[in-house]
Amino acid sequence: MHFDRRSLFSTGAAALAFGGLARSVVAQEASETYLNEVEGYGPLVADPNGMLDLPQGFSYRILSQSGETMSDGLVVPGQFDGMGCFALEGTRVALVRNHELKGRNANHRNWGPGGQDQALIGRLPVEKAYDTYKDGRPLPGGTTTLVYDMATGEVVSQHLSLAGTSTNCCGGHTPWGSWLTCEETEETPDTADVEKAHGYVFEVPANATGLVDPVPLKALGRFDHEAVCVDPRTGIVYETEDKVDGLFYRFIPTTPGKLAEGGRLQALAIKGRPGASTTNHTDRFWNVGDWVEVEWIDMTDVESPNSDLRQRGHAAGAALVARGEGIFWGDNELYMTATSGGPIQRGQVLRYVPSQAEGTDGEAAQPGRLQLFVESTNEKTLNMADNLAIAPNGHLILCEDNYSDTTRNHLKGVTPDGKVYTIARNVFRGNAELAGAVFSPDGSTLFVNIMFPGITVAITGPWDSVRA
Repeated sequence: MHFDRRSLFSTGAAALAFGGLARSVVAQEASETYLNEVEGYGPLVADPNGMLDLPQGFSYRILSQSGETMSDGLVVPGQFDGMGCFALEGTRVALVRNHELKGRNANHRNWGPGGQDQALIGRLPVEKAYDTYKDGRPLPGGTTTLVYDMATGEVVSQHLSLAGTSTNCCGGHTPWGSWLTCEETEETPDTADVEKAHGYVFEVPANATGLVDPVPLKALGRFDHEAVCVDPRTGIVYETEDKVDGLFYRFIPTTPGKLAEGGRLQALAIKGRPGASTTNHTDRFWNVGDWVEVEWIDMTDVESPNSDLRQRGHAAGAALVARGEGIFWGDNELYMTATSGGPIQRGQVLRYVPSQAEGTDGEAAQPGRLQLFVESTNEKTLNMADNLAIAPNGHLILCEDNYSDTTRNHLKGVTPDGKVYTIARNVFRGNAELAGAVFSPDGSTLFVNIMFPGITVAITGPWDSVRA
């Protein structure tokens, strides 16, 4: 199915006006898919177009879909995941978007649907791709950049901005105007049909108008990268690892803002509790609201040719995090999701506050602190939150990532008190995860991706009316 993004513009009010009795019944039944701890923006209203249910007064506009032809003549790849938003000149913004594509048989439209693949690949200079299959074709992962005019509501351009990478899951924006895209894989020529090792972070300047040079930032470590965020005060990069026995890392750059120049990689440990598990899967390590002091362990052999970085870090005392995924820098602190954390394994949100004395070298007179901020006890309240962003009002925005024939994926909000409410529900066929949520610099628009078949939407509405 392909939508006309110029004409499709859905609002909660329109759904009530045109949805009819059948949609009203569906909305009543579907309202049971979520449970709010606070009112938030009120109940969701059924979308007559069958894509995204929103509260009354909110609307969405489709900006981009997989399979469209871009400004560079290539086709928009599929599997939209993490995304950053950057201010450009005037009223324009750049959306740099990941495509989590992997392997020859990936469910994707990487360079074009069906038989167009080979013809469109021919337009891509192979030297601009980080890696190729052993037959010379570029790998399908990477990023696209979409330029959007906030004043006119028009897509100005789209182009491929990073090529030849694999499984680009999430990432994070930098204070210096670039997107760090993360490979969630540890493929090597020995384990997959590739020429190079994967599992790295790559940097894509938001103002790039074409393909960037694909330089792996190897000092940030080689592992199943999920997402990153940067402390703007120090340039320290924090990194999550999407493994059930994953770690939480930080990278202290030799020169802040110039990550390719190298630095130190460390893993978080709980002070006085070496090797602790923060997951609460079997034994309860902590309760919601609890704080623990942390310390950081230096990692060695960070390119990890044996893909054993997390095992070595844990053996040295690093703490376990259950599938660390989304991460976002807030007001001198960060929040991150642990997608399968908690006794029912439906997710946690952790909060980390560095020591105020922490400098660009990572050293501090006092340790930083880690808090269990949210833990799901009911999948209708929170169900496997993945990508994470912080709204202008300080609330968290969580993207649910649970593949099920019966359980829908939602956008959730979280108040500064840790109370959860619902912002949107994916009712599109396939019930794919929602991903890449990020606000525009002026706070008026929330951009969100639906991973399958690959759709980017812009949501507007009364964001300042939340009732918490």
